Amino acid sequence: MPELAQAESGCLLVADITGYTSYLQATELEHAQDVLADLLETLVETLQPIFILSKLEGDAAFAYAPEGRVSPTLILDTVEAGYFAFRRRLRDIEHASNCDCNACVLIPSLDLKYFIHHGAYVARRIAGTEELTGSDVVLVHRLMKAEAGAKLDTAGFAVYTKTTLLHLGMNPDLLGFRSLTERLADVGDIDVYAQDLTTLWAFENERHREFVTEDEAFWAGAWEVPVTPEIAWDYVTSPVKRVMWNDEITRFDQQTPGRLSTGTVNHCMHGPNVIIEHVADWRPFDYLTMDYPNPDIGDGGFMRCTYEFTDQGETTKLAFRVGGSSSFDAWWAEHGEMMVQEFGVSVAALREILNQVGAQSI
Repeated sequence: MPELAQAESGCLLVADITGYTSYLQATELEHAQDVLADLLETLVETLQPIFILSKLEGDAAFAYAPEGRVSPTLILDTVEAGYFAFRRRLRDIEHASNCDCNACVLIPSLDLKYFIHHGAYVARRIAGTEELTGSDVVLVHRLMKAEAGAKLDTAGFAVYTKTTLLHLGMNPDLLGFRSLTERLADVGDIDVYAQDLTTLWAFENERHREFVTEDEAFWAGAWEVPVTPEIAWDYVTSPVKRVMWNDEITRFDQQTPGRLSTGTVNHCMHGPNVIIEHVADWRPFDYLTMDYPNPDIGDGGFMRCTYEFTDQGETTKLAFRVGGSSSFDAWWAEHGEMMVQEFGVSVAALREILNQVGAQSI
């Protein structure tokens, strides 16, 4: 008798291209399929490596992240960054095309929606491919046919089940998510929280960027690491993983409730000393900027650090730049050499860890 597959748990996700059925009916099949292939490729690239792709389902992708694979914030970051990448790709395709066929003209009618549920599943090998089964797998797919989109009156959105946000330790009120109840035949009432991604995309395009450029930096360095930007981002931002490579930090306390994002305030414990850290800009998985107020600088002065992640195919260029307020110059002249030594030790430790992670994935 064959050994029974063991049930596992994790985050189940379906990403579905909104409006594709109507788009396909109104367009030329050859062009429409080319557009779909392009957009699905973009979608899959944004899900990996945080999620594992289970399979493509027509104009949708089904993926999962096993329990303990990533931090809760990284789940939300992946959804938002994926949506932004999808919308940018839609915009690029539209701008790059001079064709007046319906497949090109109607590209702006497409959008993207996500459905996320934490639950149990069994992974089986069927006909040479992996197939996830279980009632929670059915549930996350049934949410695709529910009414969240109509209730939100938007085509781009993400639906998280209440079970998921509870498991991730996320407060939907702080996140600004809308509470809904989906009534599913044969399943019953499911409490969910919906995020308006269309509005978030508009805000993303308008908000000011806080970023230390090479010209502004007092000190800068760049290194190539054998992991994806998403993995490098996780090690740079995760409270648990930061203490693995920065031996100056003995404990990391997030002061602002909710997820890590722009506006979050953290206390980095350096032994008995507290370093206050403000997240000035949070752009998964491109860059993040941290501000460190320092009363010794004067005039409300602060040090500013930007980490930038550039995808180079099989590797990531990790850049680290240090700048600061206009009153930072004199402070840096006195303390900069010591700071560079500390940065060097931390960055070397981070690179060593990422090199090990990259070697294990080969």
